[in-house]
Amino acid sequence: MFVLDTTIVNVALPSIKKDLGFSEANLAWIINAYTLTFGGFLLLGGRLGDLYGNRKLFLIGLSIFTLASLTCGLSHSQNILIIARAVQGFGGAVFSAVALSIIMNLFHDPGERAKAMGFFGFVAAGGGSLGVLLGGVLTSTLNWHWIFLVNVPIGIIVFLLCLSLLPKGEKNPGKLDVWGAITVTLSLLLAVYAIVNGNGIGWTSGQTLGMLLGSIILLAVFFGIESKVSHPLMPLKLFKIKNLTTANIVGMLWSASMFSWFFLSALYMQFILHYTPLSVGLAFLPANLIMAIFSIGVSAKIVMKFGIQKPISFGLFLAALGLGLLSRAPLGGVFSTDILPSMILLGIGAGMALNPVILAAMHDVKPQDSGLASGMVNTAFMMGGALGLAILASLAASQTSILITQGMNQSRALLHGYHVAFMVGSAFALLASILAAALFRFKSQS
Repeated sequence: MFVLDTTIVNVALPSIKKDLGFSEANLAWIINAYTLTFGGFLLLGGRLGDLYGNRKLFLIGLSIFTLASLTCGLSHSQNILIIARAVQGFGGAVFSAVALSIIMNLFHDPGERAKAMGFFGFVAAGGGSLGVLLGGVLTSTLNWHWIFLVNVPIGIIVFLLCLSLLPKGEKNPGKLDVWGAITVTLSLLLAVYAIVNGNGIGWTSGQTLGMLLGSIILLAVFFGIESKVSHPLMPLKLFKIKNLTTANIVGMLWSASMFSWFFLSALYMQFILHYTPLSVGLAFLPANLIMAIFSIGVSAKIVMKFGIQKPISFGLFLAALGLGLLSRAPLGGVFSTDILPSMILLGIGAGMALNPVILAAMHDVKPQDSGLASGMVNTAFMMGGALGLAILASLAASQTSILITQGMNQSRALLHGYHVAFMVGSAFALLASILAAALFRFKSQS
């Protein structure tokens, strides 16, 4: 639900704009409001799960997300829709922050844990591209309201299943670090706000630079608080866990490259090849099917046979190769020769690498810190994706603008901009592959 909701809205934006009378500037806030609160509250949500019980926080977050989805679906004004999207992002942050922790605490056998993470990885990786397909179907057959209302029955069913299937778990004694929570949440909110608006108002503008500086200062204050309080929101000892720190860095780079694949290849198919939104969603099906096969069964077997490190490094290398192929896609591209090979490589790479990255992050974390570690992983993926997409979209747009002013026609200029962005995205994935091979270390690795 929460991954799908980051992309399902994209297809419906023209319909929402026409129906509710959004301006171009305000329209972006339908996505930004969700991204802002989702990124801002992940760490806090994870720590609250550690302190007050992951099951309780999961159900609270799920309830908030579902009610906010209902409000989004029933809204008929701009302000209500944007506010409801912000609340939806907050609910998504709370329940997604503790999701990994719940899985890690439910499954202790390495093989079963790898299988469980495989299912989680498939849903996380496939939700984005499924969102484009489902968004196109719902918007064209019903109306845009249903891209939100579809969450309501799912949320109710999941809530009822959680009551009967999830154990209550244990609360960990400790007090909430209020000032730590305030400073880190404000820091993340400022950083996400600066990132999602960077392309619109300029990366070197006073507002963007001021917010990024404010975010850094608040983060420094947060670390100062954490070094002194008796019950820190984020124990600094977690940064001494090498595999967790490495997984967060690799996860940020991986997410940046994957976002470039999903969003920029969708733009290439729509604006260069003139695919319909539904055709774009169908074009991602091969990658989704491959990710499903890997995540549900093959990935766990690979981890049991080769350990965690090798699948991450090799999977990310394949992803880098797939993005490299997209950087050669021509104006009159043919799906079977110019898109499908990249989709296959990226599907294999994502299916192979995502599950082990999550396993690596949680590998050495104690149960009482698993919620926070889960929130850290989700934050790394989210921030990496948001920052990576902002950088690559800005890079593509600037290259396109320069070439148009030099006299190149718009289609060729757009294509060149996408090519440059794909190459940089490929470099992100390649760097992540190298870091994974060099830095991960697992005592129990086969």
